Amino acid sequence: MDRYLKETRMLNYSDERIQRLIKDRKWKNADEFKCLKAIYNFVRDEILFGYNVDDSILASQVLSDGYGQCNTKGTLFMALLRACGIPCRVHGFTIDKKLQKGAMTGFVYKSAPKNVFHSWVEVYFEEQWYELEAFILDKAYLTKLQEKNSDCIGAFCGYGVAVKDFKHPVIDFDRNNTYIQSKGINQDFGVYDSPDELLKEHHQEISGVKAFLYRNLGRHLMNRNVRRIRGC
Repeated sequence: MDRYLKETRMLNYSDERIQRLIKDRKWKNADEFKCLKAIYNFVRDEILFGYNVDDSILASQVLSDGYGQCNTKGTLFMALLRACGIPCRVHGFTIDKKLQKGAMTGFVYKSAPKNVFHSWVEVYFEEQWYELEAFILDKAYLTKLQEKNSDCIGAFCGYGVAVKDFKHPVIDFDRNNTYIQSKGINQDFGVYDSPDELLKEHHQEISGVKAFLYRNLGRHLMNRNVRRIRGC
C-alpha cells in the first residue's frame, strides 16, 4: 500500500497549509472511518464546486482557491487522505460535455471539447476499494439545482450532474460508492497511483488558443454562473 500513500508534486501534503488544516480539524485523532468521512465531507461541501485555472495545480493551491471540480478537488482529497495514512488512487475518464450544459453556457459551451477530462478517487478502506465521485458538487449547489428542477423524476444530465435518480443521488459516504457524474462517462483510462501519473498519459485535449481563453475568460464566466445558481 506504500505506493498509495506516497507524496507527489501534486499531492503535496507536507505543505504548511494542508498540515495546519489537518491539525485544526483533529482528523488524525479520529478513527479511520470518521477521518475518511470527515475529509470527504470537507472536500465536498467546504471546497465549493468551481473551475480552477488548470487540472495540474497542486493540492495546496486547490485548498487556497477554496473551490474546484472533479480533477482538482480529487487532488486535494487524495492529498488529505494520504496525509492521514489512508491509501487512495485516481481513476481517469472522459465525460460527454452535455453533462456540463447549464454550468457552461453560450460560447463557452459551444467551444468546449465534446469529451471532457474527468476523474474520481478510489479509497482503500477495510480491505476493499471504494469509488468516490460525489465530492465534486457541494450540497448547497446540488440542493439549489434540485429546487430549480423540482419536477425532474428519475435521470438528470446537466449542470455538472449525470445520475439515474436526481432526487436521491448517492452522495454521502457510509462504506459505499458515491457518484454524481458517472452516467456521463464515455471513455475509461483506468486507474493510476496519482494524478501526476494520470496527467502524464491523459489530459484535456484542447488547442492552445482555447486553453488560453478558458483560463482567462471562460472559467470566470462559468464560476460566476455556478455562484448564481448556488445563490451566492
